[in-house]
Amino acid sequence: MRLYVGVTDSNWFNRLSAAQPDEVNFWKPGEGGSFNVLQTGELFLFKLHAPQNFIVGGGHFVKFSKLPASLAWQAFGEKNGVGSFSEFLSRIRKYRKEDPGHDPTIGNIVLTQPFWLQRDDWIPAPADWPKSTVQGKGYDALDGRGFQLLAQVQERVGVAFSAGTIQESTPRYGTAVAQYRLGQGGFKVLVTDAYQRRCAITGESTLPVLEAAHIKPYSTEGPHDLRNGLLLRSDMHTLFDRGFLTVTPELRLEVSSQIREQYSNGKVYYSYHGAELKSLPTFDADKPSSEFLDWHNQHVFVP
Repeated sequence: MRLYVGVTDSNWFNRLSAAQPDEVNFWKPGEGGSFNVLQTGELFLFKLHAPQNFIVGGGHFVKFSKLPASLAWQAFGEKNGVGSFSEFLSRIRKYRKEDPGHDPTIGNIVLTQPFWLQRDDWIPAPADWPKSTVQGKGYDALDGRGFQLLAQVQERVGVAFSAGTIQESTPRYGTAVAQYRLGQGGFKVLVTDAYQRRCAITGESTLPVLEAAHIKPYSTEGPHDLRNGLLLRSDMHTLFDRGFLTVTPELRLEVSSQIREQYSNGKVYYSYHGAELKSLPTFDADKPSSEFLDWHNQHVFVP
């Protein structure tokens, strides 16, 4: 098990600690590089810029993804630590030497279940913290400085942390070990990347028109779970939500006769009837759940 200490500014911390969101985007202004220090569920801690060399909170790592700023804003909104999209762009440009353009690509470190320490509980940065570090530093949580740091965080938060799978249906904390719950923004990012940024039905790859759809809606207790998601082009998403098309447990498309009967149209959609999905997650465990697909077939789809 590892943990990571990332450096942020007081404006980001102050805004989000006051809002207490269920997830945050710890974004990086550049489009280069990656983040492969942590596994899903491991601990990501927030350290303020010098001279405030304190660890002030943290969250559980979900995923790193490069996205246009507009889509990062669409997914997380003020959970990016700013009050508006124009402010978001202004902050990104502040840290970019070159002109990033109207919709720059940025790095997005998605974190769920964030926690925020009270001022009296802030933890001094580790003694071995390099003065030249401007982004962050990883630690082995089971040895040395990392173990000491983990113990300090657990003491203040009152929960024992361990690496684990991000789920939606678990409570925030168990009796002894923290549990991790996926949020709406994290769901959007996971679904977008799992489907290789292509519409499951059409194969369309124009990112601004792709949307993460819940198979069983969140409003009817459908979870933010990758297995309850499909990446769909916006028109397909609308038709799916309104029951004019569905996906069978065999992962084939069914198109309702109601499109023709109600709107005297729909030829382009009927051409997909019976077709296999064109894009799916690589791993079987991430593919749509037959349970959720059955639910949509029975409760939403209108034959």
